[in-house]
Amino acid sequence: QVQLVESGGGSVQSGGSLTLSCAVSGDAPNDSLGWFRQAPGLEREGVAVINEIADITYADSVKGRFTISRDKVKNTLDLQMISLRPEDTAMYFCALRRAGPVLPPDYVFRPTLYQYWGQGTQVTVSS
Repeated sequence: QVQLVESGGGSVQSGGSLTLSCAVSGDAPNDSLGWFRQAPGLEREGVAVINEIADITYADSVKGRFTISRDKVKNTLDLQMISLRPEDTAMYFCALRRAGPVLPPDYVFRPTLYQYWGQGTQVTVSS
């Protein structure tokens, strides 16, 4: 059974940094793992994903500021975030998609394609 437990959220000032971590259990080596976020009143959006063949995709809004990494020994998925902005404020979720055909770029961030989700961790960035 897959379990995803996020940690590391908090409140920081604009320009600050945070590292989120997701403890992963029940996954298979080639499953896709990613980070999504959802701000109040907005739809859930993809932030960064590592797919079945270890290709990484970032949302344009976080490129150059966020770094996703997966440690298969520790069974964790991390998201290092620097130069945080108020618009990064959201609940951040870890998600898993069972290994399958590699998704085309336009599909990588579709939440409905991910079968398992964590409870989320809140990130708040003040100006």
